[in-house]
Amino acid sequence: MKKILVLHGPNLNLLGLREPEFYGHLTLEEINAQLSNLAKDLGAELMIFQSNSEGDLVTLIQEHFDSADAILINPAAYTHTSIAIRDAIAASSRPVVEVHLSNIHKREEFRHHSMTAAVCVGQISGFGLHSYLLGLRAAVEAAED
Repeated sequence: MKKILVLHGPNLNLLGLREPEFYGHLTLEEINAQLSNLAKDLGAELMIFQSNSEGDLVTLIQEHFDSADAILINPAAYTHTSIAIRDAIAASSRPVVEVHLSNIHKREEFRHHSMTAAVCVGQISGFGLHSYLLGLRAAVEAAED
């Protein structure tokens, strides 16, 4: 069974309340439930965390170097600013899939660049919940390669 580390970045704990025009009405708990259901179908085990702290996200990536077969991450605002998360992903030697609920390329200019995408196997954005579900499928597949 493949083990997938799922990391949700800052403010994603506010999903369902925060800017529904960009992020929809699903809560983080609902997204996690959908991910868990899909993981069962894919024969994968999830380790799910959310943090508003950049350092916590770096530590979680490092702590799971050996236990995760792949990583599914929505770095949220840290996508555009965090060299530390980028470096932790690069050091992990695990396949990492970056996801975003909204299409970051259709939003404010500062959101168009991802610091983390270059060290990920791919990025999926703009499909709401489906970004996460497609990302999980990609992470499981990448873990098998």
